[in-house]
Amino acid sequence: MSTFPHAAVLFALASAFLFALTNHFQSLGLQGSDSRIGSLINIGTGAVFYWLLAPFYLESGYWLTWGTVLFALVGIIRPSLSSVLAIQSIHVLGPTLTSALTASAPIFGALFAILLLGETLDLKTGIGIAAVIAGGVVASYRRQGFARDWPLWAIALPVGAAFVRAGGHAVTKLGLEDVPSASFAVLVSNTVSLAIATAAFRIEGRSLSGTRTSYCWFVVSGLTAAVSLQFLNQALQIGDLVTVVPVVSATPVFTMLLGLFVFRRERFSWRMVATIALVVPGVMLVAMK
Repeated sequence: MSTFPHAAVLFALASAFLFALTNHFQSLGLQGSDSRIGSLINIGTGAVFYWLLAPFYLESGYWLTWGTVLFALVGIIRPSLSSVLAIQSIHVLGPTLTSALTASAPIFGALFAILLLGETLDLKTGIGIAAVIAGGVVASYRRQGFARDWPLWAIALPVGAAFVRAGGHAVTKLGLEDVPSASFAVLVSNTVSLAIATAAFRIEGRSLSGTRTSYCWFVVSGLTAAVSLQFLNQALQIGDLVTVVPVVSATPVFTMLLGLFVFRRERFSWRMVATIALVVPGVMLVAMK
């Protein structure tokens, strides 16, 4: 267990809020471009941002370490693969439903925590995780059930993103035990992801297309996503995976509240009340671990 569990929870909550904000920014960008271009700009913005900040945290000794290898492995799947899945999911399902279904991440997070990190899952934490997931399900419910104007296979997009992110969290935590720098972890993973995304873009012979406004939204979403990963890595560095992942999965609450008060895409409803009533106590139970 972390010596500073409450600090880890605060970092994870900050990350969840920024993930929610990123979802809305990406959705705005998709109104004038497509998900592949959005993913490339998103990842590239994060990589450039952390390279510009490198003089303030980068140490030469970081490179020849096992931690760097693990961060690079994470970069192969996250944020490159997870970002593509998430952005495509936002395009097909919308930001709120995407956030709701990616709330399945605590299940995968608990599995990785137990199998890879040797962490334990007590009853209280298990109930908290179940409450967070239930909140995510409620967030996607409509009066006629799960209103579906999208193909059933699209569910695999956010669930796949959740699996990839949870696996990435576990490997990142292992890497941070060797190189205790949350910023360096973001730098390496985003740089590797950018290289992969750029190569794929060139192989497909694609070209950048979209409006200047959409590019601006993708850049902003890239910045918020990069800072969100910073908070997430700081939480992983000082907290347990089985605690951090469920708290980060409180993203649907922030997505709904931002959609209601800032982006005006949500209406106050029983779903919002029920989601908050489930997720907030669930996060509190997990935080009390």
